[in-house]
Amino acid sequence: MSEKNNNPAIHKSNRFSVVLVTAPDLKVARKLAKIVVSARLAACANLVPKIESHYWWQGKMETSDEVLMLLKTTRARLKKLEQCVLEHHPYDTPEFIVLPIISGQKRYLNWIAQSVNSTSP
Repeated sequence: MSEKNNNPAIHKSNRFSVVLVTAPDLKVARKLAKIVVSARLAACANLVPKIESHYWWQGKMETSDEVLMLLKTTRARLKKLEQCVLEHHPYDTPEFIVLPIISGQKRYLNWIAQSVNSTSP
């Protein structure tokens, strides 16, 4: 990711996903990110702090500050990623929303695939 790449080729694919997960604070988000990336369930976890969420919970309108996590992974790793997030997340009902990546820069997509490959070093 840090090297300059002059190959702008876009590659269509249905093998990859971005997963949205919210966490109550940066400490929890960092812990979850470390767990899922170390386990090779996500190639990358971007943390977007200081989002404000408005939602219905147990019949009441709620507002809270949260951290949005953007997790990049393969479709093959989604089930294990979900299990891991649910196991380690402090929320009773954590957000786990999967968005398909329909195309992307080929080298970046290859990097995702290699990063979540459990046989990679």
